[in-house]
Amino acid sequence: MKKIFLNLKRFDIPASFDGINKTRKNETYGKEITEGIEKMNLSLPVTIFFQEANLLSALSVNKNVHVGCQSVHYQDVSKGGNFGAFTTFRTAKSMKGIGVSDTLIGHCEERNYLNYLFAQAGGKGDINKILNEEIKRAQEAGLEVLYCIGEKAEEQDHKYDVLRHQLEVGLEGVDLSKITIAYEPVWAIGPGKVPPGREYIEDIAKFVKSVVNVPVVYGGGLKIENAEMIASIPEVDGGLIALTKFGADFGFTLEDFEKIVLTYEKGLKR
Repeated sequence: MKKIFLNLKRFDIPASFDGINKTRKNETYGKEITEGIEKMNLSLPVTIFFQEANLLSALSVNKNVHVGCQSVHYQDVSKGGNFGAFTTFRTAKSMKGIGVSDTLIGHCEERNYLNYLFAQAGGKGDINKILNEEIKRAQEAGLEVLYCIGEKAEEQDHKYDVLRHQLEVGLEGVDLSKITIAYEPVWAIGPGKVPPGREYIEDIAKFVKSVVNVPVVYGGGLKIENAEMIASIPEVDGGLIALTKFGADFGFTLEDFEKIVLTYEKGLKR
């Protein structure tokens, strides 16, 4: 089954604090987005990854869409063990306890953060091992996982080794039936960069599925411009959307989200 994922990044920050949330009140944003997508009556399942500030209002809706959080801590509470002393951290069981069903792990922005921590500590480590622990905690709590992988520009000449390592280490000992992979071509993400074409994405999707037999969605940004092309690749099982507007109108709107998904659905029917 094809799936659509939506990562709302930090769209909860008001414009007065340098954010791009210019029209919606923070406390109702989650509800507005969830209700708005429900009303679209899309034929594909949608999972939305919210920031903490908007999770509760999103979960208050009688929804047909899934609500997820943006990653979880690599540790959690346990019976007879840690009772919950995780100040500042978002644990998987705390998310499951409020009604969250999914989580996004290994996004390139999370990977950048973990690499920064390793660099500040004066050395390098394998962040995929930490991501693996996050996935395990998520699954122990009963959460579905969208696991992001991808190569940077300087890794393109050995991209298969990079992706294989991210898959084999990140997914070691986990339940693959509860995993979807989002492929992020990190080298192509950002203003002015040229996204990969059909052949490149098809090749990567085939490679990923040769390593792990799980659904693969395109996470380099499903857009109106590439939605039909992505839909035409049989090995790709959907897409991850974040921004829907670029340039001066940089940000996200429900109207453009619907256009992207409908364009993708149109491509599936061809």
